[in-house]
Amino acid sequence: MPKVKLPRKSTNVDMTAMCDVAFLLLTFFILATKQKPAEVLAVQTPSSISAKAAPDKSILITLTADGRAFLTLGDETKKKEILENINLTKQMGLSPDEVNKWNKQEFIGLPLSQIKGYLNANNPIQPAQMPGIPIKDTLNNEMVDWIRSVSNVYAGSDQTALQQMLLVKGDNAVLYPLFKNIKQAFKKNEIYKFRIVTNGESIPIGSEVFNESIKS
Repeated sequence: MPKVKLPRKSTNVDMTAMCDVAFLLLTFFILATKQKPAEVLAVQTPSSISAKAAPDKSILITLTADGRAFLTLGDETKKKEILENINLTKQMGLSPDEVNKWNKQEFIGLPLSQIKGYLNANNPIQPAQMPGIPIKDTLNNEMVDWIRSVSNVYAGSDQTALQQMLLVKGDNAVLYPLFKNIKQAFKKNEIYKFRIVTNGESIPIGSEVFNESIKS
């Protein structure tokens, strides 16, 4: 009995739905992905084997190799309050419009006495040319004032969460006295814990930390 030959049909797959889903996913990830905050200046941080990620809403103090200090207020929900607080406590005389303009700046890297002129300048100073927040003189360590305003705004909230947000990122070439002045700024505001940003590296095989990680 002869075999019955089935007619061959061309395979036609409608890719329209799949393309729609692919573009929807692509659009979602583009819009939902949080961009990495811009850095003030490139700094070469020390290395460590710690792998704990820094929080998104962080208050970052950056120390450059030449000893300048910059502040980034990453918690947008509190940033304006901190600026208003230091404007009030240090009697800077900034108007509400000037505070709003200041709130749009990503970095703080000027002495308080120069902020008003900076906000009203036709050609604002770029971060690379800023002198930084004064910290070299222990009698005029303006980082103390900034941390005080941060502490004032976060008063009454979970202080453990605040300590997790406080980050210090210093270049390898930064001299210890400058780092010590940053520590004093925290200490004078009764903040005794903060985190140091480092470059993560793998745990050396055979080390004590490596063996402990295997056991855990």
